[in-house]
Amino acid sequence: MRRRILEATIASVTVAVVLLGVPLAIFGMLMVRDDQVSRLELRAEAIARAGARRLAGGEPLDSAMLESWVSGDAALPARITVISPDGVRYQAGPDLSGPVTAGSAVTPSGAAVVVTVESSQVLLQALRVLFLVVIASALAFAAGIVMAYWQARRLAAPLIYLAASAEQLGSGQARPRLKPTGVEEIDLVADELARSADRMAGRLAAERQFASNASHQLRTPLTALSMRLEEIQDLAESDEVREEARISLEQVERLGTVIDDLLASSRRTTSGTTEVIHLDDIFRQQEEEWGRTFDAAGRWLDVEYGSGVSVLATPGGVAQILATLLENSLKYGAGTTSVRARRTGATGVIIEVADQGPGVPDDLAPRIFERSVSGGRGTGLGLALAKELAEADGGRLSLAQRRPPVFALVLNAAPRRLDPDVVLPPGALVAVGRRRRRR
Repeated sequence: MRRRILEATIASVTVAVVLLGVPLAIFGMLMVRDDQVSRLELRAEAIARAGARRLAGGEPLDSAMLESWVSGDAALPARITVISPDGVRYQAGPDLSGPVTAGSAVTPSGAAVVVTVESSQVLLQALRVLFLVVIASALAFAAGIVMAYWQARRLAAPLIYLAASAEQLGSGQARPRLKPTGVEEIDLVADELARSADRMAGRLAAERQFASNASHQLRTPLTALSMRLEEIQDLAESDEVREEARISLEQVERLGTVIDDLLASSRRTTSGTTEVIHLDDIFRQQEEEWGRTFDAAGRWLDVEYGSGVSVLATPGGVAQILATLLENSLKYGAGTTSVRARRTGATGVIIEVADQGPGVPDDLAPRIFERSVSGGRGTGLGLALAKELAEADGGRLSLAQRRPPVFALVLNAAPRRLDPDVVLPPGALVAVGRRRRRR
């Protein structure tokens, strides 16, 4: 793409320079020739007027009078010839050889004045103009090439990022953040790609929700059926009945295995692990996991619920990131550790994990997410892996504030219309109870 843009732009610049430069050079050379002829005619007229004044004053014409007009204010030395009415010829200036360019005039008394210069001198002046045109054309061509490279980079770079975003979308990642490029067509494609990502996320959420609900709905009656068969097997007096019950139990277990395999296959073939998840569920899980640990350390874990925010991410990835941040806060922080989630703009969600500790040293802050960089005895891998997990979901993990420390996890917000509970409401629970045996 970039090469084609360069070739097209350079070809256009070349055509423009040729179409404009060649006529401009010809026109410039003709103008120089016409200008020199006009100058010669003006000099001849000036000499004719001066000769007429001398004759009117009774002064005779002579060659000495013409010497001052040989060069005059003109750039080219000329050969001046004056022929009086009685046929006497007066000349001044150098002898000319070869082709000449002339300008002439006639006095009121009938004297003829001819001013000539070598045509090679006029051609030299024209070649100077041609040289300037060539230099200007070369500069224009160079500027066109620079502009072609800039334009190719400006158009090719967004297309490369667009292709990478499409690859992310094809691998099941969340919708990437694409900044406007200023190119209307590319921005239209990016917007349509974002809408396609939303629709695909909705379909994936619906499929996974359906698979989860179907698995749950099928396991419940299968569990009840297994219990009934076990009960029949225990209470049956006939060996034939017990054998049939055992075979039925094996069939039920095999059916449960098939359901698990189908569910796992569905998750593997839905192009990635990104889905619509509720942050309240992740927060509740982390609070149950870390609450007692914070209590044992004399610390307080404050998790804010009720935001109702959903994101496009991997549940296990988000949980691992929060676990890493909570572990670091417990190890290096102090006071209350708070976990908050809030929307930012129309497509973003920020999860902030903060505490009241001394914060991150200034020399460590720029490298805190690098591998093998740790503020204590740790390995330095936790935050680096957490950042990689965030980027894999199309998000960003950063140190928003050094003192007191605040870590910010930015994720893509799930559109409200793609909420899994809206796309596919959970099915009604199947209540299975033990039926009373008939006596």
